[in-house]
Amino acid sequence: MKKVFILIIFVIPNILLAQKFENLALTPPMGWNSWNNFHCDVNEALIRETADAMVSSGMKDAGYIYINIDDCWHGKRDSLGFIQPDPIHFPSGIKVLVDYIHSKGLKLGIYSDAGWETCGGRPGSRGYEYQDAKKYAEWGVDYLKYDWCNTDGLNARGAYLTMRNALYHAGRPILFSICEWGDNQPWEWASDIGHQWRISGDIYPGFDTIVDHGTYKDWGVLQILDMRDNNVLRKAAGPDHWNDFDMMEVGNGMRVNEDRVHFSMWCMLASPLIAGNDIRSMSKETLEILTNKDAIAINQDSLGIQALKFKSIKNIDVWVKPLHNGDWAFCFLNRSAQPSALEFDWKANPVKDDVSNREITFDSAVYTLRDVWAKKETGTTKKSLKAEIPGHDVLMLRLKKKN
Repeated sequence: MKKVFILIIFVIPNILLAQKFENLALTPPMGWNSWNNFHCDVNEALIRETADAMVSSGMKDAGYIYINIDDCWHGKRDSLGFIQPDPIHFPSGIKVLVDYIHSKGLKLGIYSDAGWETCGGRPGSRGYEYQDAKKYAEWGVDYLKYDWCNTDGLNARGAYLTMRNALYHAGRPILFSICEWGDNQPWEWASDIGHQWRISGDIYPGFDTIVDHGTYKDWGVLQILDMRDNNVLRKAAGPDHWNDFDMMEVGNGMRVNEDRVHFSMWCMLASPLIAGNDIRSMSKETLEILTNKDAIAINQDSLGIQALKFKSIKNIDVWVKPLHNGDWAFCFLNRSAQPSALEFDWKANPVKDDVSNREITFDSAVYTLRDVWAKKETGTTKKSLKAEIPGHDVLMLRLKKKN
C-alpha cells in the first residue's frame, strides 16, 4: 500500500507582512510645510522658490531637508481612480517637481487624508489607500502627512495602519506623519505605524491664545505645551517615533522673543522642526532663530529623549532634557508678559529622570554653562544661577561636565 503525503503550503498575504519603513527619522524630522502661511494657495512656483530659498538661506545646511506640500494640491482622480495634481496650479506634475526638489539635495513631502475628503475639500484617500501610495512612490515622494478630516467614525489606529501597509506595499521608503490631532491618543499605539504623530489640534501664531471656530479650535504655543500630560508623552517618544507638537509659527507674526520661546521648546520637546513661514522673505531675526545651531543640536540629539518639566518657580517653568555624552539642556521659560527674576541653586536641584535612567547632581561634579541664544559660555554650576528673564522669553543652557 502506497503512502500518500500531502504538502500544505500556507501563503501569508503581503498585507500581514507589512510594517513601517524603519530608520527614516532617527532624529526629529526638519523641513518646511506650506499650510501655516499659505493654506490652499499653493502652486509649483511657490514650492520651487521655497526649495531655492531653503538652500540659499542656509536652512538646508542647518538640517532642514523636507519641502512639504500640504492640502489643496489635488486635482481629480483619473478613470482608474488614481489621484492627479491640480492641472492649473501644478501643470508640470508632481514627478517633475520631485525631481527638482531632489536636484537641490532636498526631499519632497505630500499630503492626504484618511477620510473621503481632505480638510480643504479635495479627494481624500479613503478607499484609495493602495492606489495613492503607489502613485506617491511612482512620483518619488519622501514624506506623507496624513490628516483626519471627514473620517465619519473610522477607527484611527485601523485607518492609519491601512495607509502604513499601503506605503510599505508600494515599496518606496516614505516618512509617515500621523495627523489625527491627538484625539485618539496615538502615543499609545502609533510607534509601529508612523514616524511622528500630532498631539494637538492646529497651532495658531499666538503665544497664549485660543481661537474658537465653533467646531474646532486653534491653539497658541502655551496651550499646546499644556495640553497633554508630558510625563505620559515623553515615555512614548524616541528615535523613529516622535510626538509632533505641530508645524512651527516662527516668523508668522509673534514677537521675536515669543518666536524664540516657541523654537526653544520645540527643540527641548524633541518635536519635528517643520517651519511654517514664508522662507523666501523672512527677516534676519527669524532666520537666526530657525538656524541656531546650539538649539538645533539639542533637538537633534541622538539620545532622543523628550524634555522633562522639572518644576515651576513662580512664573518660570524649568524644563530639563538629558543629552548624549552626559550633557544636559536646561530651559527656563518665563510664561509671564513681565520680566521675572530667577535664582536657581544648582546644588539644591538634583534631577533624576526615570525615562532615560539618568540623573544629575551638583554636589561634587561641576558643569559649564553655555547660553544657547547668547552663544557664549556663562560660568559654571559652582554658583547659583541668577538672571532676569524678559517677558515671554527663555534662558536656555547646555550643561557639560567640567574635566
